[in-house]
Amino acid sequence: METLGQIYLKTFSMYAKEQALFDGLKHYTFLQLKERSLRLANALLSSGLAKGDRVAILMSNRMEHIELDVAIAIAGLIKVPMNYRLHPNEHEYVLKESGAKLLIGENHLIQHVNVKISVIRVGKEYESWIAAFEIDEPKVVVDEEDVYAIMYTSGTTGRPKGAMLTHRNFISSSLSLITTCEINQNDVIGHVAPLTHGSNFLAHSGLFLGLKQVIFNKFEPEHFLESIEKERITTFFLVPTMVNLMIHEESLVKRDLSSLKTINMAGAPMAAEKIKMALDILGPKIIETYGQIEAPMTITAMPRHGLRNRLASSGATGPFVDMKIVDEDGRQVPSGEIGEIICRGSLVMKGYWKNEEATAEAIKNGWLHTGDLGWMDKEGYLYIVDRKKDVIISGGANTYPREVEEVLNLHPAVKETCVFGIPDDKWGEAICAHVVLREDQYVTEQELVGLCKSKLASFKKPKQIFIVESLLKSTYGKILRKEIRESYWRRRV
Repeated sequence: METLGQIYLKTFSMYAKEQALFDGLKHYTFLQLKERSLRLANALLSSGLAKGDRVAILMSNRMEHIELDVAIAIAGLIKVPMNYRLHPNEHEYVLKESGAKLLIGENHLIQHVNVKISVIRVGKEYESWIAAFEIDEPKVVVDEEDVYAIMYTSGTTGRPKGAMLTHRNFISSSLSLITTCEINQNDVIGHVAPLTHGSNFLAHSGLFLGLKQVIFNKFEPEHFLESIEKERITTFFLVPTMVNLMIHEESLVKRDLSSLKTINMAGAPMAAEKIKMALDILGPKIIETYGQIEAPMTITAMPRHGLRNRLASSGATGPFVDMKIVDEDGRQVPSGEIGEIICRGSLVMKGYWKNEEATAEAIKNGWLHTGDLGWMDKEGYLYIVDRKKDVIISGGANTYPREVEEVLNLHPAVKETCVFGIPDDKWGEAICAHVVLREDQYVTEQELVGLCKSKLASFKKPKQIFIVESLLKSTYGKILRKEIRESYWRRRV
């Protein structure tokens, strides 16, 4: 198997005159993208970086994201994409933990990061930097098993873990999306979800096939629908919240969306009734996929014409991966029985960066233990029933209860807390907290929300906080998070 850089240089030469990227204002052909990526690769290597060094990226959706993807692959470097919505404290942790030597991003984002690191600001500084270099291909030997990206995902300890993804992992993920999303040479790919996450894998699929890709800096439903019609976009990666906002947008009925072929929906659970509504409005355009950063995008996939018959399913096992359901002893369970979802194959990460203990816990005998619980029917379709690690997925963004609890517990009036997800029609789940105060202490719910906002990304702050007298616990004194959470979900039935 070749490396990403080798594949892209061939593709860019094949489609040199075709349009590659468009952001609403400017566009690049594949020849321009090739030349810019080569200049950028040489600029990176001339700045003191060597093969295997980490380059952090901190920006909203921009064309620079994709040319950096290409240049980093060519140069044999490792990208560390950071969600721009995170708190500066979280950005600082990732920068330090990854050992990144260079940060490239937007000034209004990087100016809040208090870490000693070389910085290149996109805009004039970035453009003048890469313009000084030639378009010769760097002489760097890169292997398919070399790490290409370290993508951080929250852990149960409350600290993010960096999943090491190789060139082979990204190639497998991109090819699996091409297959499951039925992408072909006639497609135009749009990116409105963050290019630091799921949409990035779709971007690589577009580079593989030499497709035009349209980049949106933010999600505005009316403008989004207008652009689909104008640019004849066929394929998107969207989280359920975006799909929900899209189908409720008033201007939807005025737009010609006949070009739209595929919505790759992933990143969060969506109620069966909501999916049915989307299918009724849009037609059979949704392909649901299930994956993790540790095995990106396509552990399972539900074909567009099968979703209506299995609204609660996440699909059948995708290409480049084996998947099964096991009990606590690692034995495969019969169809219909709930167990942990595990998988293996070329999608599965190399391991966690600088964390052998977490790697050994996650990957056992070559199988990735996802921490998700589910069951399979007799036809091999997966149904996810719970998240073993208590992750809260709100609007496609992951929050682990522990990281919010740690912040709440910083307040001197707080004795103990329990954070969990509750039903939310717009976001799928919302963050809720039960808080027990110390004796003779007082704090308002609004103060605690403010504390979370000052320490965490805005989307991680609780939507509701209740001051309670006590928390439900087991006989061993363990807080029964699941039982507390379930009381809210039962009310929805």
